[in-house]
Parts: sequence; C-alpha cells; structure tokens
Amino acid sequence: MSTLDDTPPSDSLNGFYGWTDTLKGVYYGPGSVATALPQLLDRLGATKALVVTGRTLYQKTDVVKRVESILRERDAYGATFYEIGEHTPIAGIRAGIKIFKEQACDVIVAVGGGSPVDGSKAILWNIQQETGGAAKPQIAIPTTLSAAEYSIGAGFTNDEGEKVAVSSQDLAPAGIILDAELTLPTPERLWLSTGIRSLDHAVENLYRPGVSFPVKQLMYVALKDLFHYLPLSKRDPTNVEYRQRLQLASWMSLWPMKLAKYSALGISHSLGHKLGARFSIPHGITSCLTLVPTVVMKSEVGSEDDKKWLAEALFYLRERSTGSLEGDVLRLAQLIKSLVIYLGLETNLSDYNVPRDSLESVAVGALGTQNQNYEVSRVVQLLESIL
Repeated sequence: MSTLDDTPPSDSLNGFYGWTDTLKGVYYGPGSVATALPQLLDRLGATKALVVTGRTLYQKTDVVKRVESILRERDAYGATFYEIGEHTPIAGIRAGIKIFKEQACDVIVAVGGGSPVDGSKAILWNIQQETGGAAKPQIAIPTTLSAAEYSIGAGFTNDEGEKVAVSSQDLAPAGIILDAELTLPTPERLWLSTGIRSLDHAVENLYRPGVSFPVKQLMYVALKDLFHYLPLSKRDPTNVEYRQRLQLASWMSLWPMKLAKYSALGISHSLGHKLGARFSIPHGITSCLTLVPTVVMKSEVGSEDDKKWLAEALFYLRERSTGSLEGDVLRLAQLIKSLVIYLGLETNLSDYNVPRDSLESVAVGALGTQNQNYEVSRVVQLLESIL
C-alpha cells in the first residue's frame, strides 16, 4: 500500500478487469441510507452490527444516531465504537476487536472517512487471522471523499508509529451507501481536501500498472466532475446535488477492481502515506501537497505512455493543448495547483513541522525496493519543492 509497484504497464488495448470479490452493491442518492442499509443487511444475512466511526462524527452530529436508529428498528444494533483516530492507530484496532467479539457482531457498519473504513478492514483482517475462514463483512457509509471504501487494502499505524498495510480480496466492503445528506456536517476543509484525494486517485490511476482501458476512461470523467463540482460545493456547501455528484466522482476515481498486486497508486500516494503517518498530516492534505509536484516530475521523467494519458486529461477539462506532451502535463499540474489554491487548501511541509533532514528517509520509504523508475534524489527534490 505504501510502496510502488514496478510491474511494467500493460498495453492500453490489452489487459484484464475483475470486480472485487466481496462487493454486493453500491447504493447512492440523497436519503438512500434508510432503505439501502436494511437491504444490504438482508443480502448479507447479517444480524448484529458494530458501528465504527470517529469521535467527532459521533459526538457532534446526528449522522451516527441516524444509522443506529435504522439498525435498532431491525434489532440489528450491537454497539458503536468511535475510538478510531486519524491514520488508524493499532490501539484503536485492538479495542474495536474486543467490542466486536463481546457483542457477538457479524458485520461492521463503518460511518465516516478513511480512518473508520480502513480501521474496520483492519479489525476484520485481524479477526480473520485469529479464526480462519472468510472475513466478516463490512458496509461502508462514507461522509468524506477519500474513497477508502473501494479498495481491498487497509492502512494503519503500528506501535512504532509507522504506516503499514494489509490487503486481501476479503477486505473490500460488501456494501457501500453514498448518501449525500449524511455528508452535510462534514467540515469544509475535510470535505474539500478529500476531494483532492479523489483527484489524486484519478490522476495516478492513469499511470498505475494493471489498470484496464475502460477504468482509465472513467478517470477522465472523475477528473472533469471533481474540477467542476468542488468549487461549486465550496461556494454552496449545503447543495446536496453537488455533494452527491462529488461522491459519484470519488467512486469513479477509485473504481473497484481486482489487481494482481496491490500497492500505492503512484508516487504521490506513496509519499502521502509516509508523510501522513509520520507527521500527522491528514490524508486529503497530503494529496494537496504531493500531487502537483508529482505531475510536474512526470512531465520530466515519466514514460511516453504516462505522459500521453496525463496530457489527454486537458481535453476533458476543456483546455487546449500546448503543442507538446510535456507542456500538456505541466498544464495539468498548473490546473490542479490553481484548484487547490481556490479551495483554500494550499500548504507546505513546514506547516506540519517536517524537517529537511527527514526528506531522504521519506523518499526512500515511499519508494521501498521499487526505485527503478525514480531516482531517490529526484524524489527528494520533489519534497524540497513543497518544504
């Protein structure tokens, strides 16, 4: 999850696509949770749910109470666990496992952003390691645009403070509910920055190894909608239609798919994983930091195929070509930077107390053993540009 996959990209017109093994359905629309959650419980044969969420969402909004009410009406409510912190610390995972077992739950309903969703995957993975057999299912109800619900991987922070990952086809949520009404209490900075996270997914899936041709085409639609609706949502934050369209764009940006090898999508994500866990930088903000310089670097050292996929994005953003692949890729980087600035999300590593002498270790950790495609010195240069 936090290092790169150096598998050579497949030819654009040859490849493989497979849906994730577990997914039974994605339900979407304002107010859809009331009918979708009971339907998913029936499809899964689930009888008692542990609700996993964040402290703020639980204590300061009615979102979790609405989910609990639906579960209680079906006598399917077990307990609510809200001690999953940012970047999913291992202590929270252990506490969640304890409650899941004590309440004899057979499904997790994750409500919130990437931390509850990833935390739920980690809880279920650890239980599966203990008991064997198939993992218990998860139903994800996201309230941000981080898109963690579409992957088979779970990232969490270990006792040493390092971000680690587990992945399994069993871990992808069995059901997903995109109800824009539940996103209304989400803080503006979190909502918009996770929108940039989705933009990061869409960009890096254009050059991620193993992504099929149809899915790459979805990335362009995701890019178009994210560029269009994020500014609209900032100007009119209570507009549920804009929020629903952004949830759909987030879904497209990390469309569920089966890959031969699970890894970070690209260098922007890989750097974000290392920076986030080590320096407590929120997921969405890491993308605001690393995506633009990554696209700039791609204009310099990316393969011809990578540059073509990135350059084509200008057509979908209704931008004219500059006349060269490198120029078009740089133009895409400029457009992303302008969006980040407009949304009020521009920042730097110094704002998060990242010391200069840590940059090389961050670069080496992000690249892992898969450093054939990037020179460590060039990645350090990337980090220095946002210091």
